[in-house]
Amino acid sequence: MGQSENALKDAEASLKEDKSFFEGLYQKAEALYYMGEFEFGLVFYHRGQKLRPQIQEFRLGIQKAQEAIENSVASSFSVKLEIKGDLSFLQKDEERAQPIAAILNLTTEKKLQTKKTPKSEKTTKQLLGEFYSDKKYLETLLKDEDLVKGKTKNGERLQDVIQGCLTYLDSCTEFWNQERPISAHKKCKVKQNNCTKGHSAPSETVQFLLKSLDGIDAELTSGNAEGSLMKAEEVMKVVQGWSEKEVPNKKEVIGSLHSCIGNALIDLGDMDKALEHHQKDLELAKQCKLPDAMSRALDNIGRVYAQIGQFAQAIEFWEIKVPLACGGLEKTWLFHEIGRCYLELNRHEEARAYGVRSVAAADEIADEKWQMNGHVLVAQAELKLGHFGSGVFHLETALTQATLQEDDSAKNVIQKALDEAKQHLPQ
Repeated sequence: MGQSENALKDAEASLKEDKSFFEGLYQKAEALYYMGEFEFGLVFYHRGQKLRPQIQEFRLGIQKAQEAIENSVASSFSVKLEIKGDLSFLQKDEERAQPIAAILNLTTEKKLQTKKTPKSEKTTKQLLGEFYSDKKYLETLLKDEDLVKGKTKNGERLQDVIQGCLTYLDSCTEFWNQERPISAHKKCKVKQNNCTKGHSAPSETVQFLLKSLDGIDAELTSGNAEGSLMKAEEVMKVVQGWSEKEVPNKKEVIGSLHSCIGNALIDLGDMDKALEHHQKDLELAKQCKLPDAMSRALDNIGRVYAQIGQFAQAIEFWEIKVPLACGGLEKTWLFHEIGRCYLELNRHEEARAYGVRSVAAADEIADEKWQMNGHVLVAQAELKLGHFGSGVFHLETALTQATLQEDDSAKNVIQKALDEAKQHLPQ
C-alpha cells in the first residue's frame, strides 16, 4: 500500500521475541529500502542472508540496496532507474535464429546492427512509459547550473551522475527499440490491483505472487531461461492448489504463468511445448475477456510460428492481433512482420500492402528506423512484382533515412540493392 513506515513498525514487532526471525528481517530490510534508508536496509539484508543463505531474496536485496547506494545523488533522485518490462525476447542476434527479423535484411550474408539513432519524443515517450517523466525531470535538473556544480558525498559531480542516468535511459530506449518494440513493456506478470480485484486477498499471497513473477521475469531477462522455467513451473503448482478466494483472478495469474513458461521454452528452443503454453494463455485470456492478455498470447503464438517457418499460421494469429495493437510503435512492428511473412510466402501484393501500412504507422510516430525498414519491405515487394521504378523510389527513400541515422551498414546494403534495381530500369 506504500505505507513503508507502518510496514517497518510491524516488521520490528515481529522481531521482538525472536531477533533471528528471518521473514521479519526481510520485511524490515524491504521497508527500510522503500523508505530510502538503503544503508540500513543493506545491513538487514546481510543479517538475513547469514541466517538463511539459501533464500535468494536476501541476495537480491543486497544487490539492489548496493546499487541504490552507489547511484544515490539526492533525496529527490535516490534510486537507480531499472528496466521494467517483459524483456525476454530482446536478445542478441547471434544468440538466436529468427526467420522473421524486424530489421533491414536485403541480403543473407549478414544481419545489420542498427546504431543508436535519434527518435521523436513521441516514440521515446512510448518506449520509456512511466520512466519518460523521470527522463524529463533529469533533463530539467541538468539545466540548473547551480545544482550541477555540486558534488555527492563520494565526491562525484552531480552533472556527471545526472548525465550518466540520462545516458542509461537512452540506452534503455535504444534497447527496447531494437528489432521488436512490440510488447516491450508488457510483462508476463499480473499487477497487484488485479490480484486483489473484487476481494481482499491475503497480503502474503499477493506478495508471494508479485515476488515470484518478478523473479521469473528477472531470470529470463538475464538469459537464464532454465531457471525462469523451473521457477515458473514451481509457482504454477502452488497457484493451481489455491482456491478462488485466495486468488480472485486465479485464471489470469495462471495465464500469465503459461506465458512465462512459453517464453522460457522459446529461448530453450522447445517450440512445440512453447506453443502449447501460449495457446493455453490465449484460452484463459478469452475466458476472462482480457484484451491485453489476448494481445500478448496472439503475439507469442505468431512469434513461435514465424520462428519455425510456418508463416501462414503466424499471419493468421498476428492479423487477429491487429485490432488489439496499442500505439503506433506496436502497429509499425506488427504490420512489418506480417508483411515479411507474406514476402516469405511469395504473396508480394499482400507484402506490399502491409509494408505501406507499416510505413504509415512509422510516419505517425516519426520513427526513422522503422520508416527505413518499411520502405525496404515495400521495395522488396515491388521488385518481386516487377515494378522496378517504384522499387527504386522506396530504396532511395530508405537510403536517405539510413544516411540521416548515420547507419553505414544499412547504407551499404541498401546502396547495393539500389544499384541492382536500377539495372532493370529502361534505358
